[in-house]
Amino acid sequence: MTIFDSIRSALTAITANKLRSALTTLGVIIGVGSVIAMIGIAEGTKKQALDQLDALGSNLIVVFPNWGRHGMRSGGDEPETLKPEDVELIRRSVPTASDVSGEVRTRVQVKYGNQNERSQITGGLPEIQVIRNVKLKEGRFFTEEENEDSAKVAVLGYDIYERLFGDGSAVGARVRINNQDFEVIGVAAFKGGQGYMNPDDMIYLPINTAQTRIRRRNSLSGIVIRAEDSGVMNYTLAEVQSTLREVRQDASGEDLFRAFNQGELIETAEEQSRVLSLLLGGVASVSLLVGGIGIMNIMLVSVTERTKEIGLRKAVGAKRDDVLSQFLLESVMLCLAGGLAGVALGVFAVKFVAGLMGVPPVVSIPGITIAFAFAALVGIFFGFYPAYVASKLQPIDALRTE
Repeated sequence: MTIFDSIRSALTAITANKLRSALTTLGVIIGVGSVIAMIGIAEGTKKQALDQLDALGSNLIVVFPNWGRHGMRSGGDEPETLKPEDVELIRRSVPTASDVSGEVRTRVQVKYGNQNERSQITGGLPEIQVIRNVKLKEGRFFTEEENEDSAKVAVLGYDIYERLFGDGSAVGARVRINNQDFEVIGVAAFKGGQGYMNPDDMIYLPINTAQTRIRRRNSLSGIVIRAEDSGVMNYTLAEVQSTLREVRQDASGEDLFRAFNQGELIETAEEQSRVLSLLLGGVASVSLLVGGIGIMNIMLVSVTERTKEIGLRKAVGAKRDDVLSQFLLESVMLCLAGGLAGVALGVFAVKFVAGLMGVPPVVSIPGITIAFAFAALVGIFFGFYPAYVASKLQPIDALRTE
């Protein structure tokens, strides 16, 4: 009996009981679909996190005040532990820092026509466009001369632009920021960020303008640095920390700042994604095991129902290996059919659930491969025992079975 004969016999047996075969594969379909969906959602969540970090800038190092430790102003405002002169100090002392800018941030009220919105300003030097990777939809960014003159010019993030102007042109228009008129000179391209530091909800101002006209304080909300390339990120971070410790430590030797490397944030996001993928994939794999147990149960029933058939095959010359391969092929083919349907279900589930969660739908090819291969292994593992039982039947005993 050739392998093709075994395949033909297995297909005949499967199609003879279509409903039972379909119900048997249901556990495998759900299991494979769940594995693909879970891995896809985890990968989509990872992609969203990495895209948001990339939207904040490339090769980025961020320095914040030591929140809640020193120099707290009355009213619970941020500590005054970073000064404009720190920016020039870093620029002189850290050769691998390509661009450096202080940042001034605060929430503001923005009005245009009958539109009245809340947004956040980010004041910075012109270099902040490169550091924060701000691409423009229209217009231009502010210049060093406009910063020196504390000019009332603004670049709108995409979200705040849409809320104020819809799809109309904003360049040249005048908006009121905290009851002061500002000329819109540019609109940033859409980045897809979210949350408190959503770059699409930012209004970029020259740092002198933000300090003297809006925030009216000389301290910085933070300092942002772009390293020359990703290979010197750790070195640049260490040099920034060493430089600031010379001027920004208290009497006890505690730093009055906190510095973060974007690469560390990316590594953290990737590690969390790996753990999430393994956890979700492991939970979903339980469905595949349950489906495998269901297949083993049905195959044992099939062996019982077809005992006389097995006895007749053996009586006319079929060998044990022929019977074993036929029943094992039935189990594997059921699992593979369920695996194919499960892949389709998983791809649909990824796109549907990702849409509900607001994350990018990522169909993981390795995830599909692993789930499909696991389905085949389930068929072999759980189908072997029923096939072995069938192959061990003695012809005379099988033919006597009522």
